[in-house]
Amino acid sequence: MAWSPSNGTVSDDGRSIAAVVHLAGASIADGRWNEARRALIRDSRVHGTRVMVDWIRKRARRPSVLVCASAVGFYGSRGNEILTERSEPGNGFLAEICRAWEAEAALAAEAGVRVVHLRFGVILSPRGGSLAKMLPAFRLGGGGPLGSGRQWFPWVHIDDVARAILHVVQSPEVSGPVNVVAPEPIQQRDFARALGGVLGRPAVMPAPAMALRAAFGRGMADELLLSSQRALPEVLQQAGFSFHHPSLGGALADLLSR
Repeated sequence: MAWSPSNGTVSDDGRSIAAVVHLAGASIADGRWNEARRALIRDSRVHGTRVMVDWIRKRARRPSVLVCASAVGFYGSRGNEILTERSEPGNGFLAEICRAWEAEAALAAEAGVRVVHLRFGVILSPRGGSLAKMLPAFRLGGGGPLGSGRQWFPWVHIDDVARAILHVVQSPEVSGPVNVVAPEPIQQRDFARALGGVLGRPAVMPAPAMALRAAFGRGMADELLLSSQRALPEVLQQAGFSFHHPSLGGALADLLSR
């Protein structure tokens, strides 16, 4: 299957397709959030999903399920509040994008397609994303908590992400939002301490909120680095999903041994 969201086309060879997993979207962490970057982040998700859903609705033989990416940014920054899939949306740029993103995907349900919104946490992998960006500083002993470090950090091992996607595709009873986060949430200062411990390096050099806002801009720093989401994977666990990496120490040890 080939698709081009910029010109609104999706093409395939006419084969029957049982499931569509749609994860596309521009990175939210590459570059400051100026007006152009915000537009790219939004359009790559909202417009791209609209193109995919339009293609699904026009097919004579539609897939049975659309699994579409979203994020725990849907909830905004919520302090110590426990967040499940039943929690209300929050405020901010990322929350607004996630609401619009999920609304576009939900239109596939009008064509009889089961829709799942995967609200991803911070996906841990040494090959990309947040962990890969942190590793150089932590390996030099210059890592530490971001801001106060008291914000909740909704992490998940990349292998459990892949397994969770397959699980919801194969679970016809699952629809709607699904938090894809580890079942043992931690605060960001504890994440920094655990990462330093696995690396055998100190992790006591905090990055003050003021410095982060100066480096990345207030909006990006507050929503991406300093926000707090104490999210739990309630729907996944109720659907019988078992995490291979439920605890952070074991997850980091596994990832950094590769």
